[in-house]
Amino acid sequence: MREFTVPPVEAAPQVGGLADAVFERALAEPDRVAFGRKGPDGEWRDVPAARFRDEVLGLAKGLIAEGVRFGDRVAIMARTRYEWTLFDFALWSLGAQPVPVYPTSSAEQVYWMLHDSEVTACVVEHEDHAMTIGSVIDRLPLVRRLWQLDAGAVAELTAAGADIDEDVVHRHRRAVTPETVATVIYTSGTTGRPKGCVITHSNFMFETDMLVGRWEPVFRSRPGEQASTLLFLPLAHVFGRMVEVAAVRSGVKLGHQPVMAAGELLPDLASFRPSFVLAVPYVFEKVFHAARRRAEREGKAGPFDKAVEVAVAYAEALEQKAFGTGPGPSAALRVQHQFFEKTVYAKIRAALGGRMRHAMSGGSAMDRRQGLFFAGAGVTVFEGYGLTESSAAATANPPERVKYGTVGQPVPGTTVHIAEDGEVWLHGGQVFSGYLNAPEATAAVLNDGWLATGDLGALDEDGYLTITGRKKEILVTSGGKSVAPGRLEERVRAHPLIAQCIVVGNDRPYIAALVTVDQEAVEHWLAMQGRAPLAPAELVRDPALETEIRRGVVAANTLVSQAESIRTFRILAHPFSEEHGLLTPSLKLKRKAIERAYAAEVAALYG
Repeated sequence: MREFTVPPVEAAPQVGGLADAVFERALAEPDRVAFGRKGPDGEWRDVPAARFRDEVLGLAKGLIAEGVRFGDRVAIMARTRYEWTLFDFALWSLGAQPVPVYPTSSAEQVYWMLHDSEVTACVVEHEDHAMTIGSVIDRLPLVRRLWQLDAGAVAELTAAGADIDEDVVHRHRRAVTPETVATVIYTSGTTGRPKGCVITHSNFMFETDMLVGRWEPVFRSRPGEQASTLLFLPLAHVFGRMVEVAAVRSGVKLGHQPVMAAGELLPDLASFRPSFVLAVPYVFEKVFHAARRRAEREGKAGPFDKAVEVAVAYAEALEQKAFGTGPGPSAALRVQHQFFEKTVYAKIRAALGGRMRHAMSGGSAMDRRQGLFFAGAGVTVFEGYGLTESSAAATANPPERVKYGTVGQPVPGTTVHIAEDGEVWLHGGQVFSGYLNAPEATAAVLNDGWLATGDLGALDEDGYLTITGRKKEILVTSGGKSVAPGRLEERVRAHPLIAQCIVVGNDRPYIAALVTVDQEAVEHWLAMQGRAPLAPAELVRDPALETEIRRGVVAANTLVSQAESIRTFRILAHPFSEEHGLLTPSLKLKRKAIERAYAAEVAALYG
């Protein structure tokens, strides 16, 4: 199949902007809980819709008092937190444009984004961020104001606007139309200089309304419960921003968590108890591996592994039934599944807060087997696909017919087309209007409303999309063999001891790989063998670890031909990190940067 369209479930927005939802919700349901906000004591406190509206209004008045006007761009450099959402909606109330900046950005990256977008003011989280901007401020003559969240920026601005009439804000808000620019989001930049994606209010409203309308079981609450989600994705990333907007527009209770590391995230999932989350595969991998290690420590690895097999088989049988290719789980399988419900599956759900029954996953590929396991354990994960240029999701698996291992069908109102060379093209109301100050780059990806994604994919007979690689990442060996690295890397990473994998081999005689290990998993593995912890330099030379890693590589090689297989690998002492410029903030590999940083190790693979 070359093209597939899903008709819209909602009419495209004709009037207004994103901030209208805040005021409409507060008027209709003033006491409805809009947010859960974590206090210094670790307790979550409810923020009703009316209070959030009042805070947005007060902050918007302060921004006017400080000179922010319709169309101005204001940078926000912070982790995911309540105040970011507050600033977003206050700025949108004025027709201003927040420009998100990743908190880990270097001074030069910050300079480029603020200069390119002609930012006039900045919001930062703490003093370190203020110093980063301060180091380049002499080259940013347009920046007139800087506010620091941890130094009381919200209270300071609210006080400054106390004498401003509320109607001034409402006049700004009523001037916003769907085609007004809402934000400029810079691509995370796996290659080259980041480009500013211009996203309109209509792009976000279309995107979130179509998702909420089609995935109603996710975004709507069950009787007696309010739907809720914990946002831990970076708000500087389009995926996190989409979650924020969807929650506010649909009346979902939203909590913020600034750290995606499992050690800090899992306790907040347990205490906030979301009914669903939108996440990246990393989160589900961490939950699964933590459960597996706990079972092994308790001497229950065998039963746990059997429970995994049963969950996968059970979900696969339900999948076959949904597509008319099977009768569903057999009586014996249902009995086995019920047996493991309390001992294994309920504990997995408890680690996610206990209320969760749905999740959406994006940002990178999710292993089919992992998706089946979570579904069998009672949490259906809808994998999707999208880009900054498509305001987040362009495809996702539909609620009633999930096809695990694919990124689903087009979001309602969206068309997916596969070009002659296999490139995925997208068309829909969520497709951005272009790159800021970059007409040539815009013309290279936008043609009559069609977005050329740069990703390679295939549509099956049911209109489900599978991403097979990225055009720019295809490796060509010196023997002329073309290899898409993503599939191999994903399968290598499925091994519980492996954290990351990058496949190399461009213009080389064969394919090889650099691998990093999951330190927590390796410590557990050593303890289960009765061995003492090893320093990173000792680990990379450990024969037993090398044997384990080879098992992961061999499993990946079963997916491809011999010419495409990984012939050799090297274990690295330290993981690829965002801090060292080797990962994007959404945890994607910066391939060129990694190959430069580890040039000696790559050369040794072919020595």
